[in-house]
Amino acid sequence: MKIDLQHLLAMAGGDPELADEVLDIFRGQAETWGRMLDASLPEAQWADAVHTLKGAALSIGAHEFAEICKTAETLGRSGQVTRVSAATAISDVKTGLVETIEACARASYALSKPGLRASKAANS
Repeated sequence: MKIDLQHLLAMAGGDPELADEVLDIFRGQAETWGRMLDASLPEAQWADAVHTLKGAALSIGAHEFAEICKTAETLGRSGQVTRVSAATAISDVKTGLVETIEACARASYALSKPGLRASKAANS
């Protein structure tokens, strides 16, 4: 998984510090909504959690993770969910979420590089 830094920076108005704050918000949402990723819950509950994670992923440029969420959400809203299909979809989302959180850490590091901070200061 990766974060599209160009997208993230564009969403943050070119401000690396704000972009890093957005990554922190994503991580917080991931923790909250990640708790609802449970195949034993009603489909509507975990599909709503996946939908929220998909939107958050799109906002930070985590396009691959957003696609995984879209697939799981579509299943959750299909009315044709089995325990096995729910468990498989949720497992895919959980794996993608862990990988995306790791990608957030790499993106935060990239955003902290002096060149990005200096270009922001020069444009202020």
